[in-house]
Amino acid sequence: MARFPTRRGVLAGLAALAASPARSRPLDEVTGDGTLRVALYAENAPFSDLRDEKPVGIDVDVAQALADSLKLKLDLRLVDAGENVDGDFRLNLWKGDLAGSKLADLMLHVPNDKLLGIRNEQIFLVRPYFEQRLAFAWARDRMEGFSSFPDIEENQVAVEGASASDLQILMAENGRYRNNLKHFRNFDEAAKAFLSGETAILAGTRPAIEAALFAAKAGPDRFPVVEIALGGLVKTSWELGGAVRSDSRDLGYAVGEALGAMTEDGRLKAICERYGVTFLPPKGF
Repeated sequence: MARFPTRRGVLAGLAALAASPARSRPLDEVTGDGTLRVALYAENAPFSDLRDEKPVGIDVDVAQALADSLKLKLDLRLVDAGENVDGDFRLNLWKGDLAGSKLADLMLHVPNDKLLGIRNEQIFLVRPYFEQRLAFAWARDRMEGFSSFPDIEENQVAVEGASASDLQILMAENGRYRNNLKHFRNFDEAAKAFLSGETAILAGTRPAIEAALFAAKAGPDRFPVVEIALGGLVKTSWELGGAVRSDSRDLGYAVGEALGAMTEDGRLKAICERYGVTFLPPKGF
């Protein structure tokens, strides 16, 4: 049976629409206010997460560096990831929530993808600042080597369920390695299982793997990190950038220039190194 909103729900929605959220702002309004509102994803280590109730991570440091470059105060908020990036744009950059919360001026850590930009005409994508890649870590004391997918054959792989890495392995060679997967609720649990010796292989993004090994003081002599090319529908690399509202393109250009300068002068590389992550510049740098 179809469910319809209650009268109270309808009235609450109408009231929220009447008190529409503060819109995303072009550069002159941002500089006039003196504050840059940046939305980052929660539970997205090593890029953005909470530690001792404080935001930490690569994107947190990038956001602060951007605010400093534009001579603005940073207003940072961590937001939950929705079902897709399109919905995240709608909620955080151009439409807002029913509570009338202030919109962000900028989102970071969004895929710099042409089709994504085309189908979200309300959004302008800012130049990329990092290349994300899928990778594996393997234990030298459990395996002789790991250079191709057949090396998985006799070993278990710790992986976050329903992640890109999970799909990559599930689809490899018509599901040949399906039974080698050991699924976990999130990447942190998968990494802990791998580091404790529960599996011989850990799958995930390269930054997440490197940061987990760095935090555990476990170097490449024990746990090498490798990238293995595999054809198929699952992308194994993509570029991360920012997004602003389409009528705030001047802010997007200013952010893009600042990100370019941070790439060229080594600040982005230095930020990544704080978390044990290899800086992978986007193509063109």
